[in-house]
Amino acid sequence: MLQEAGHEVRGLDSLTPAVHNGRPSHVAWDLVEGDVRDPAAVDEALTGVDAVCHQAAMVGLGVDLSDLPMYSDVNVTGTAVLLEAMGRHGIGGLVFASSMVVYGEGAYDCAAHGRVRPLARDPGDLAAGLFEPRCPVCGSPLATSTVGEDAPLDPRNAYAASKVAQEHLAASWARLTGGVAIGLRYHNVYGPRMPRDTPYSGVAAIFRSCLENGVPPRVFEDGGQRRDFIHVRDVARANLLALSAVAGRGAGGRGPAGGGRGSGGTRGLADGSLRCYNVASGEPHTVGEMASALASGFGSSGGLEPVVTGEYRLGDVRHVVASPELAARDLGFRAQTRFAAGMAEFACAPLREPALTQV
Repeated sequence: MLQEAGHEVRGLDSLTPAVHNGRPSHVAWDLVEGDVRDPAAVDEALTGVDAVCHQAAMVGLGVDLSDLPMYSDVNVTGTAVLLEAMGRHGIGGLVFASSMVVYGEGAYDCAAHGRVRPLARDPGDLAAGLFEPRCPVCGSPLATSTVGEDAPLDPRNAYAASKVAQEHLAASWARLTGGVAIGLRYHNVYGPRMPRDTPYSGVAAIFRSCLENGVPPRVFEDGGQRRDFIHVRDVARANLLALSAVAGRGAGGRGPAGGGRGSGGTRGLADGSLRCYNVASGEPHTVGEMASALASGFGSSGGLEPVVTGEYRLGDVRHVVASPELAARDLGFRAQTRFAAGMAEFACAPLREPALTQV
C-alpha cells in the first residue's frame, strides 16, 4: 500500500522462525534482515529514510512468567534502540503500533456512580463463572461504553505494560528531538497471512488455525467478551494516513525549545508531541460471534463448531469497545471492511507458515 501511494519502502525484520518460514514471497521492497534491538541493523535500515513506521513487537498476552523478559526486551528495548538511532539520523516522523490493551478494561458506567474503572478481575469470580465486571464502589452490574483516547491507561498484563512503555518512550523522543509521533492503538486485527499455530497470535488467527487443523475453536469464558475486530487492510490504510501526517514534520533533531506547530498534518499535532488514535471499526462483536462467523465461513461441520469452555486467563479483560471518531476527524480514517465480509474472507484466506511448525 505504501508503494502504491508512491513511497520508497525499506523494511527491517528479524524473520524469526516462530513467525516466518524464510523471506516472505510477497515482499517486493528493500528488506534488511536484522533485529530491532541491534543498533547496527537499525542504522543500516534508517540510512536515507525520512519517516518510520514501527511495527516490530512481541505480541499476544503471553503464556507464562517466562515471557516477561522477552516482552520487555523486544518491545521496550527495541523501541528505545530505534528512537535513539532516529535521533542520530535526524528523522523526525514516527508512526508506531500501539494497542487497545493499554486501556485495560474498556469504559463502564454505574447507574449510581457514573463512569468507573473496574478492579482487577477476581480469580474466585472467574472460577465461579462470574465474568462481568462490577462497580468497584457498590458492586452493581455495569453498562459498557466506548473508550476514547483520553481514557486512563491501565495495563493489566505484561504485553500491555510494554505497549504503554512504547508510548512513553515515543513521547520522550518527540520532546527531545522536536519530532512528531503518532501511536496507532490497534484493536483486534485479523486478515490474510496471519501466522498459524502460535499462542502469541491474535484470537482470530488462533481460531482460524484450529479450524484448519480440524479442531473446534475453544472460546474462553462464556463467549460474551466484546471486542472491535479490524481488518488488516484497514490497519495498513491507517498507517498510510498517519505517515502522510508526520512525513517531513519536526525533522532536523531540534531540542525541546525548537518545536512549534507544524504547518500540516493532523489537527493540533505540534512538533515535539505524540498523539495516539484508536484504529477500530466502530462495530463491536463478541468473541463468540467472531468464532461462529469464522466457522461458518470455513464451512465447518462434524464437530468443528466453536466450543464455549468457561476457561479464563487472569490477564484478559472483559470488554474493550473503541470510539473511532478522533481518527476519523484528524486522519480521515474510517474502516472500510465490515465484520461479516471480513470474517468470510479470513475464514478461507491463507495463513503464514512459521518455520518452527515445519517437520
